[in-house]
Amino acid sequence: MAPPPGGPPDRAPPVLLGTTPESVAVVEGFDGWVEFRFDEVISEGGQPSFGLGTGGLERLITISPDSGVPRIRWKRQRIEVRPKFGWAPNRTYRIEIAPELADLRGNRTRAPFVVTLATGGALPATILRGRAVDWGTMKFQPRALIEATLLPDSLVYRTVADSAGRFAFGPLPAGEYLVGAAIDQNTNRRRDGREAWDTVRVSAGTTEVGEIWAFARDTTPPRAESATRADSFGIALTLTQPVDPALRLGPDSVDILVLPDSVRLPAITALPAAVHDSIYKPIDEARRAAAAAQAKARADSLRAANDSTPADSAVAEAPPPDTTRARPSQLRPGGTPTEADTSDKPTQARPPISPRLMIRVQLPLPDSSRIVVRVRGVRAVGGAIGTVQTVLETPAPPKPAAPADSTTRATDSTRTTVPPRPGADSTARRPRR
Repeated sequence: MAPPPGGPPDRAPPVLLGTTPESVAVVEGFDGWVEFRFDEVISEGGQPSFGLGTGGLERLITISPDSGVPRIRWKRQRIEVRPKFGWAPNRTYRIEIAPELADLRGNRTRAPFVVTLATGGALPATILRGRAVDWGTMKFQPRALIEATLLPDSLVYRTVADSAGRFAFGPLPAGEYLVGAAIDQNTNRRRDGREAWDTVRVSAGTTEVGEIWAFARDTTPPRAESATRADSFGIALTLTQPVDPALRLGPDSVDILVLPDSVRLPAITALPAAVHDSIYKPIDEARRAAAAAQAKARADSLRAANDSTPADSAVAEAPPPDTTRARPSQLRPGGTPTEADTSDKPTQARPPISPRLMIRVQLPLPDSSRIVVRVRGVRAVGGAIGTVQTVLETPAPPKPAAPADSTTRATDSTRTTVPPRPGADSTARRPRR
């Protein structure tokens, strides 16, 4: 059945009319279904619902604390929910319908619907606020899975962060919490083993959680995926896990052997990529700038020696424009440049993490060689420590360009061609006498 044709199309998302029981209520011995009533028919989703968390509604509805997939009954304009293992007495439950709930025309909601129900005891009043950060990208993580574990009962309450990584969920029972943020890649509302996560302990009476920096963890030691020559004195190793940013390895932990004679190249250090760049990048830039200045001075001296123009007739070149000066739109009323807007950046100062490990050597790396690289004591950001070994193949040096052929006869620029007289046919043959 459908409304008659004609009229404006329906572009409004479903509107919640009410719930049974009402939110933030204490119902002693409750053993029924929590009902959500909407103003129009709700879509069941495009996937079947078999109680495995793969159905359309099962992905959107979360009951916590509960370890199983909730039981859901779809009744057109109503949705009835209850835990898989039933309601426990004297416990606070949180039933949440995440955004993206759709009607039959595909209009989706933008805000969650939450019902807080207590089956006994005191009415909860704690609200936890914070933000989830992906440490790998140094950005806030949208739709991150947030889990708050009540200690010491280990009751887990779940919610999902918004599009900016923020979360504020409650009311929850008072007590000490272990709040975690996970990057839910498969959107199953559960933290899987390969997903990045981290936790923060929040004492009783505290509502501000702060920023939670999620990163991938692994119990196995890191391994090498590839090795490349960064420059003449650097080797870049790409590992299977991010490197601990606090890692500092000396020459005793690095072995560099040139095959086939196993000639040892002395190493200086092995550092994470960010730390290595902060130390050696200014040195390399200064070295390149000094080489460029020497080349320019040599070229200027040769030009001055070969220049036959009198010195008093030389015209001074105009200085290059000052590109470091800020535009008027970037100036404060006092005249100083404004800082970049950091409202969308994390407030905590943490070093970036990367799976790249940089090795610095004392001598230049030879060309056209196979080099064995072995590093001991490599610690991943998750804490696993192991030995990394791989083989680096350096490319051959580029071939110099072939010189120009000096034996080719040059065109005679002094030879002139006499033009024919007007009216004369240069192709006509003179008659014989």
